[in-house]
Amino acid sequence: MTIPEEKAGLTRRLASLVYDGFLLFAIALLYAAVLLTFRILLLGLDAATNHDPNVPSQWLGFIGLYVSLSGYYYVCWRKQGQTLGMKSWRIKLQDVDGQLASPSQCVRRCLFAIPSLACGGLGFLWCLLPPNRACWHDLASATEVIMVAKPKT
Repeated sequence: MTIPEEKAGLTRRLASLVYDGFLLFAIALLYAAVLLTFRILLLGLDAATNHDPNVPSQWLGFIGLYVSLSGYYYVCWRKQGQTLGMKSWRIKLQDVDGQLASPSQCVRRCLFAIPSLACGGLGFLWCLLPPNRACWHDLASATEVIMVAKPKT
């Protein structure tokens, strides 16, 4: 008989998000450096510093940043179900059957995490409500975030 896994609470989820925020900041800086390098290579140094991008290129840059940041989560969740912040706080993402989240579940989770956070965090606060204690992006992607047992020494 297996013991049902305990779902991760809001505190651990948010603490994990703070840890991952430092890595996301580094990824955003790297993305900006790559964009600046391409701009300098295409336009030259003087033109690149005075360049005022139009709206489509601004949106393209924003979408690229979103894909870069989401890519971090996607790779970590597909590889082992945990980001570095999730490992630190001993939580793990899985589907409702206990397997690693599928590619489509990871993508759906990344897409629905935006409204969960953008609505004043209401999507995250949803995990405080019974009976399923899940965030909006958990429900939309049919995944769950569980506690991981402390390793035995």
